[in-house]
Amino acid sequence: MDFGEYARHDAVALADLVRRRQVTPAELLALARARAEAVGPHLGCVSIDDGDFAEAHLARGVRDGPFAGVPLLLKDLYAFLAGTRISNGSRLVRDWTAPSDATLVVRLLAAGFVPFAKTTSPEFGLNVVTEPVLHGACRNPWDPAFSPGGSSGGAAAAVAAGVVPVAHASDGGGSIRIPASHCGLVGLKPSRARTPVGPAVGEVWSGLAVGFVLTRTVRDAAAVLDVLAGPEPGDLYASPEPGGRFADALDRDPGRLRIGLLRRPPHPAVRVHPEVAAVVEAAADFLDGLGHAVEETDVPLDGARFAEAFLAVVAVNVARDVAWWSRTTGRPADGEHLETATLALVERGRALSAVAFLEALRTVQGAARALGRVFARFDLLLSPVCALPPPRVGEIDQNGPDPEAFLARNLPYVTFTHVYNAAGCPALALPFGRTGAGLPVGIMLGAPLGAETRLLALAAVLERARPWPRLAPFAPPPR
Repeated sequence: MDFGEYARHDAVALADLVRRRQVTPAELLALARARAEAVGPHLGCVSIDDGDFAEAHLARGVRDGPFAGVPLLLKDLYAFLAGTRISNGSRLVRDWTAPSDATLVVRLLAAGFVPFAKTTSPEFGLNVVTEPVLHGACRNPWDPAFSPGGSSGGAAAAVAAGVVPVAHASDGGGSIRIPASHCGLVGLKPSRARTPVGPAVGEVWSGLAVGFVLTRTVRDAAAVLDVLAGPEPGDLYASPEPGGRFADALDRDPGRLRIGLLRRPPHPAVRVHPEVAAVVEAAADFLDGLGHAVEETDVPLDGARFAEAFLAVVAVNVARDVAWWSRTTGRPADGEHLETATLALVERGRALSAVAFLEALRTVQGAARALGRVFARFDLLLSPVCALPPPRVGEIDQNGPDPEAFLARNLPYVTFTHVYNAAGCPALALPFGRTGAGLPVGIMLGAPLGAETRLLALAAVLERARPWPRLAPFAPPPR
């Protein structure tokens, strides 16, 4: 198998080739590592090499799961793989070795995936771009002058550039969907507690964050969800049962859906870029042409108050996490080890009283009620993923002199996404258009809690009706 053939297949297809002995896991790993070595220096998408683990894993024999032998990248953010290094994109954590596996990683290994490296993440996942001081800027394979987004930017760049068909990712405010939109990928944020977050914690960011993957096909997203979904012993709560395999939803007629169209951002200070608006309008027209009932609506939410409360909840969680890492590594949580915006968030979190934190958490949780009222009238919601197209590398600096300006620059990219994290509802970014400069622009479909099958059924229809290039047109310069 050469790279061209490797890149034409999604993870489901590669696993099938392994089962039929048309390719070996070692051959697939060699192709993935060669591609990573070719594009990595130009895109900055890989931060830590776990090649020794991968070789030893293959020597022991991969698990006989549905993805047996398929290469995988883990995100360099709390993706604990025993005996391998992790940094969380931070100088505070750099070179820390995980003593045990995260439950999500256990399930990925049980499915047969072969992790061989970790993808670049911004410091503690706190940015809509991926440009940590520790590892440098990550770039978009559609145009390296632009960002692939964040916080799963390294994962998105690697998948779009053909390193792997699937990469682990996580989403606490849009961190799967934003890079999916910027890189022309399928980015599903599952329902709260659909995938495990343990065993060390019961919830991440007070329930805002979930772990999953970025993929090039809807089929891969559904198939990976089938192997990752389900509670683990001791979970605080669980997502509603899907009532069957997620992969089966791809062949299901979604029926005539009532789709609410969100044209206006929840936050009053944000405006949707005309190129983004045009893509969403095209999607609305296309869905209307398929027979669905598309009607404009709004989410009854005080967007400015919600955004401030969301930030407060994140700040308290980051302050706690940074304090733990400081104790664990023995390094001080200061400007030598943290970027300026991270440090400002830590200070904000430390200054918040317990009563103020609970008040912010109640405001954030109110988004579930607001979305619930909308989903009483609609089956799905359609909106932009981000209000703006992909930014240029260097536009949003987590280590810049003005943390408030940093937060303001993040806002247009999360204004549509983070309400789903607050409510715990699933949402999916899907490629649908491009800017005038040729950069991808995705659309977002949101569903009620536990309704991933509804999202996947419609996404499969759109994928078949409007095929999208599997790979970005990036070619590394010759050596």
